[in-house]
Amino acid sequence: MATKQITGTELAQMFIEGAANLSNHVKVVDALNVFPVPDGDTGTNMNLSITSGVKEVKQSIQEDASKVATSFAKGLLMGARGNSGVILSQLFRGFSKEIEGKSAIKATDLAAAFEHGVETAYKAVMKPVEGTILTVAKDSAKHAVKIARKHDDIVVVMEETLKEANASLKRTPDLLPVLKEVGVVDSGGQGLVYIYEGFLAVLKGEKLSDHLDEPSMDELVKVEHHHNAQSHMSTEDIEFGFCTEVMVRFEDEKTKKSPFDEAEFRQELSLIGDSLLVVSDEDLLKVHIHAEQPGEVLTKAQRYGELINIKIENMRQQHTHLLEETKSVYEKKEEPTKPKEKSEFGIVTVSMGEGVAKLFKGLGAGVVIQGGQTMNPSTEDIVKAIEEAHAENVIILPNNGNIIMAAEQAAEVAGKHVKVIPSKTVPQGLAALLAFNPGQDLEKNATIMQESLSTVKSGQVTYAVRDTSIDGIDIKKDDFMGISEKKIVSSGQSIIEVTKDLLDTMIDENTEIITLLQGDEATDEQTNEIVAYLEEKYDGIEVDIHDGNQPLYSYIISVE
Repeated sequence: MATKQITGTELAQMFIEGAANLSNHVKVVDALNVFPVPDGDTGTNMNLSITSGVKEVKQSIQEDASKVATSFAKGLLMGARGNSGVILSQLFRGFSKEIEGKSAIKATDLAAAFEHGVETAYKAVMKPVEGTILTVAKDSAKHAVKIARKHDDIVVVMEETLKEANASLKRTPDLLPVLKEVGVVDSGGQGLVYIYEGFLAVLKGEKLSDHLDEPSMDELVKVEHHHNAQSHMSTEDIEFGFCTEVMVRFEDEKTKKSPFDEAEFRQELSLIGDSLLVVSDEDLLKVHIHAEQPGEVLTKAQRYGELINIKIENMRQQHTHLLEETKSVYEKKEEPTKPKEKSEFGIVTVSMGEGVAKLFKGLGAGVVIQGGQTMNPSTEDIVKAIEEAHAENVIILPNNGNIIMAAEQAAEVAGKHVKVIPSKTVPQGLAALLAFNPGQDLEKNATIMQESLSTVKSGQVTYAVRDTSIDGIDIKKDDFMGISEKKIVSSGQSIIEVTKDLLDTMIDENTEIITLLQGDEATDEQTNEIVAYLEEKYDGIEVDIHDGNQPLYSYIISVE
């Protein structure tokens, strides 16, 4: 008996089973991942993205198909990670828009929804690359529309959609040379096929996740192909080193700093990176880009509202680690207990606050020691961190004047392959980390990273633990203090006024960028007031905000 239409309840089950089938094959999809960077995370990113969509759907499964699709698209957008995840979210954003207002969908509606999803996804990508998930989605949607003109049975249309998706997937190596070189099909396209398999299973009354028969890794990708997949490019070939993702919650039209034009913003970002995706709906903006200056991306995005999600990953370091892991797993199979080879560089840094630690890790730090003012790590702690870095060359960023000597002692104990960059503040440590170049040797890096320390001014806002008088300033217990480098320049009971006064002393005619790391003692409202003050008083200066979550210091300030 032909299936003429499906309701929201059935569509919800399709989404749920599609996600479950992808989840069961995550490792397979990850193994295929070689484009644009062989970082082995396409399956993981797609799975996390679609799981977010399904979570939203499960909260309100209903008969209205359009409402179910809208929930799925919204959840996907919120959870989208990586190129593949964002493209997937756009495929179903377009899908949901096409069936808007339809409580049940017919075969022609399903095909048209697939096609509109493709149109939406292609618009979201600055430079669409054929031989990827985009191609698989496009070819299968075009075929679906053709079949739906002749058949009104949704099962037939979905069967043919999946059939063409598989055929298109097999053609991807002919379109993308790196896939043919390595001997694999496109990972994102394979992920989409798994999702479509789940869709069809529901329409046919089956449940794929109950009888999983996943092929082994070696069956899917020959060992030599997989090794080649991770090493077909050198780390130095990665032109833009930081995979940067940010989500913005739009402000009200009345308070929005700049009117938002998606196409214009996408064009602006295309000048500073690649692998660019810009997507938005009425409430949210999502950006994914491979850039060399991630801070610049965040600053540009922040013009339109509040930053609610930030992820920055160092792809050069990621790639180096994957090369080492691949050698360990595939070349040394007969000696599984042999220690993993050391990577070329390891960065050890000291930080307090989860947000600051995340920022350092996102910029390439391999080991972050929790510590700082009143929490100074010992020489032994730092020696252990050097060992944990497991690298031929190790660079230490103490980020506090009271930790430099312990770091230098640790370096002396560890050997000549360790260098200490005498960073006295978190902003100096961040500046040094951004100056690091994996293409240079240890000595050259030590030189350029130390030189970078003088490019930033560091400020801190904290509170007094007792009454005192310093540099002619009377300070009462629990008053806030604004410290520029080591000098107290402002104090008082208002965190906002103290921070404003501190910034006024730090900013000069050469200032271009101000970074505020918000600590546990500060609120978003206070930060917003300070940012508004800066934007009104200092025209042309970029302000970059991060949740540092640091204790003791309400704000850590970097002025460049």
